[in-house]
Amino acid sequence: MQQAIAKAQTLIEALAYIQRFAGKTVVIKIGGSVMDDERILRDLLTDVVFMNTVGMRPVIVHGGGKAISEAMADRGLEVQFVQGLRYTDQRTLTVVEHVLCNEVNRHIIEVIEAKGSSAMGLHTLGSCVLFGQKLFGQQDDRKIDLGFVGELTDVNAKLIELLCQADTIPVIAPLARDKTGAKLNCNADTSAGEVAAALKAEKLVFVSDTHGIRRDPDDPDSLADQLSETEIRKMIADGLITGGMLPKVEACLRALDANVARAHIIDGRFAHSLLLEIFSDRGVGTLIQK
Repeated sequence: MQQAIAKAQTLIEALAYIQRFAGKTVVIKIGGSVMDDERILRDLLTDVVFMNTVGMRPVIVHGGGKAISEAMADRGLEVQFVQGLRYTDQRTLTVVEHVLCNEVNRHIIEVIEAKGSSAMGLHTLGSCVLFGQKLFGQQDDRKIDLGFVGELTDVNAKLIELLCQADTIPVIAPLARDKTGAKLNCNADTSAGEVAAALKAEKLVFVSDTHGIRRDPDDPDSLADQLSETEIRKMIADGLITGGMLPKVEACLRALDANVARAHIIDGRFAHSLLLEIFSDRGVGTLIQK
């Protein structure tokens, strides 16, 4: 009986959030080791289907770094990073596109549809919604060629919105086309920020393999439940936010600047962390807002 009462209380708590976010767009970026554990990925996509079922409009942007590196190793291609970005020649781009579109994206769609929702992949092998230009590195006032690496200049928000209105979950791979139709490999975190900004989403949620943002990088107990944009910018300037966390945080700031209400960084290794962050009074990561 107590278990049944506890479940009822949980549902009542969630009701206010369900009503508040009905019809709202939430961009969810999935990456890191979350994508390498099938159980965790399926739990996460169950949360996404739940959101869709109760009237929210989830949009997924995914990465696939480890799968790409493994596929390149299988083909005898060396993985090279320049200033933290994967150097992308034509052979690398072919592998990246195949893995992201034909393997990762397709698998996410299959899981979503098996759980009862509709989904559609948006990428360079089908309907592309990301458009960009070639990105160059910079060192001592000198441009560094990164190959077919791109930065986004435009997002086809209308197509994404039409899919959401048709009760279909868009699943976006971080690949873009430039003005000539050439394909570009883009950073998935940055892409998620640009998609959220273009959609003027209610929320941007990064689901990764980190608990959130620590006020002290060396102290696990210094996890910040909530940070303002001003605090985030100071932490970047002070060197407290670096490495793989930096592009996530910069994407959050980009989204906030475009009037996205809130951004979250949560740990997807916890069961149903996405639902707990959105539909309960107890968050499980770091909330960033103006």
